[in-house]
Amino acid sequence: MNKTGETPRTDIAEPPATQQSRKSAATRARLVDAVIRCIVTFGYSNITTPRIAQEAGLSRGAMLHHFENGTALIKTAIAELHEKRMRAFRRASDRGHDPADLVQAYWRQVQKPGFIAFHELALAARTDDELAGILHPLQIEFRERFHREAMEMFPEWGSDPARFAEAMALSQTMIEGMAIMRLAGSLNEDMVQPMLTMLEDRIRQLKPAE
Repeated sequence: MNKTGETPRTDIAEPPATQQSRKSAATRARLVDAVIRCIVTFGYSNITTPRIAQEAGLSRGAMLHHFENGTALIKTAIAELHEKRMRAFRRASDRGHDPADLVQAYWRQVQKPGFIAFHELALAARTDDELAGILHPLQIEFRERFHREAMEMFPEWGSDPARFAEAMALSQTMIEGMAIMRLAGSLNEDMVQPMLTMLEDRIRQLKPAE
């Protein structure tokens, strides 16, 4: 009841501006997902804005209404790939801080299409100056943010940030390297778990004593 004694209405329609903003956000998300799928399926050098629009089920004009060009869309897709990685890292840390859990969680993450898309972009940026100009600054920004948030999530490493940086770099290099070797068909599957176990043990050795 309000001050006039009337029962407040609960069936009032959502303001059009809010409806439109949500619809716009959903469309942008569709386009970002579509560009990631296209990168995985066709490779970065073979994607075009019409192909992305088709994958998203939209017209090219509708796509350009949300992203002024392909460069803007790629930049947003890279940012979303970084967000997916951060969310996965947060979920893993929420389940516990045991190195085994974290290593296994990251290994599962690099088996997903998002990692394939990011690896494809990284390779393409080697010879594509325009893509490199988009990717590299976002990489630096993400690396700094990732390290900062990771320190907050794992305060037990606070007494030795240098070792924490070493553990993070070792984990990323080894796990992502293994994932790339697996994509290339050059990783013996029988070696996956033994190598991950070796990494877990090394992280335990680096971890500061409680």
